[in-house]
Amino acid sequence: MPEVAAMNVHHKPDAAAVLRREDNAGVATLTLNRPQSRNPLSEAMLAALGEAFTAIAGDRAIKAVVLAAEGPVFSAGHDLKEMSAHRADPDRGRAYFAEILGRCSAVMQQITALPQPVVAAVEGTATAAGCQLVASCDLAIAGEAARFCTPGVHIGLFCSTPMVALTRNLSAKHAMEMLLLGEMVPADEAARMGLVNRVVPAGGALAEAQRLAAVIASKSPATVRVGKRAFYEQREMGLAAAYDHASAVMVENMLARDAEEGIGAFVEKRAPVWQEP
Repeated sequence: MPEVAAMNVHHKPDAAAVLRREDNAGVATLTLNRPQSRNPLSEAMLAALGEAFTAIAGDRAIKAVVLAAEGPVFSAGHDLKEMSAHRADPDRGRAYFAEILGRCSAVMQQITALPQPVVAAVEGTATAAGCQLVASCDLAIAGEAARFCTPGVHIGLFCSTPMVALTRNLSAKHAMEMLLLGEMVPADEAARMGLVNRVVPAGGALAEAQRLAAVIASKSPATVRVGKRAFYEQREMGLAAAYDHASAVMVENMLARDAEEGIGAFVEKRAPVWQEP
């Protein structure tokens, strides 16, 4: 397997980095930065995203994350040229395909497991694993010219891994429609389907995503972390188990310092002072 190029993930913008990071007032903005190749989820990009999410997970100063992209394409998904090069391997690429798809799946699961909420800011197109990346984020804002697609069916490659994220965001029939037809879905339709939260004027997705992230960052960090974790945990359970789990989480939450402070501030009609993370 080829060596992955060294990654540079910075706290300030770096035009040369595969993935740029900029922190501001508790919000980390990660920007996919390979517009000339349509921001593919290549070996290098997946390594950079994985490294960034690992760093952010342990960074108590960061309370929310925005995921954006340079150029007219948010992400075209996997680097098919990079993948196809391994068809000449003795196993026709089996080991490499398993490795790269496993790495991509791990990055998507990092987003779900990340203590901080992640907001996607989508301009242009997000296709295949790029669409999966959007669906994996906790919230998503789309510019009105954005479009979404899982086009694998056109080239004999069903988008099975993007399907996992889609089926956890869209209704079954909407997800199947995208997967079976492989057609571009405009931003307003993506909002109706539940793939994105809202649509804003073209060019405004990043500003709106950062606004929402700032609102999230103003809340109790401990409460947001508990809530995000519980949301994904209960979603995988049956109804009774979900209620039992949510009730147990809420009991512990009620006993937490920030809940006592928040309720007290509400009763006393003052602004709460959250505990530092």
